[in-house]
Amino acid sequence: MMPSEAALVTLKTDLTCRDGLEEEESGKTRQRKCLEIITHVTLAKVNCCFLIIAVLTTCVIAFSVVLSEKKATIEHHVYAVCPENWIGFGSKCFYFSEDARNWTFSQTFCASLEASLAQFETMEELKFLRRYKGSSDHWIGLSREPLHHTWKWTDSTEYNFSVAIRGVGESAYLNELGVSSASVYTERKWICSKPNSHSYSCQSALSSSSTVICYIQLLLCFFGSA
Repeated sequence: MMPSEAALVTLKTDLTCRDGLEEEESGKTRQRKCLEIITHVTLAKVNCCFLIIAVLTTCVIAFSVVLSEKKATIEHHVYAVCPENWIGFGSKCFYFSEDARNWTFSQTFCASLEASLAQFETMEELKFLRRYKGSSDHWIGLSREPLHHTWKWTDSTEYNFSVAIRGVGESAYLNELGVSSASVYTERKWICSKPNSHSYSCQSALSSSSTVICYIQLLLCFFGSA
């Protein structure tokens, strides 16, 4: 081989090695840049995850505090299951008569049904009785001894409600104005009442378990998409 040909071969070999080294360096450079990009994206996702977790945790803690302050506000409703022709309100059953008799007969009639002339304990009960009785006057279970001003229910407990009783009679009844009194011998319709032993209650409370489940689902959804 001539010296000139040998020099040419050596030059080609050097160029080939140089090209290979340049390609290798270029590949390493691209790999390094890719790793930098991937690392940046991964860190961004991790930071975003921590941010979302922190926000959700704060929301759950705040929600738990509200529930603890309100003691997981529970609605409690009592419903009465009453006999036929009786009307349920709260935990009591009421019977509204169609006939008109004196106070003594009315109380005897209620007692025969294992009840007594109506007794109201709250303003809501009083409003219900006045609304449901219509325009007619109805005897209730309040009476007093002649010339004595202490009103008592049929179970002998004293009347201490804020609603005043009008009139000078010895027996009380409901009318359109409120509570009035008349002679025990006058005739009116009447209302019987009795507690219902078959009443049942319903409770509803806002539970925090649904919040925890929602919290977990959000995290799983986010990590699944990442």
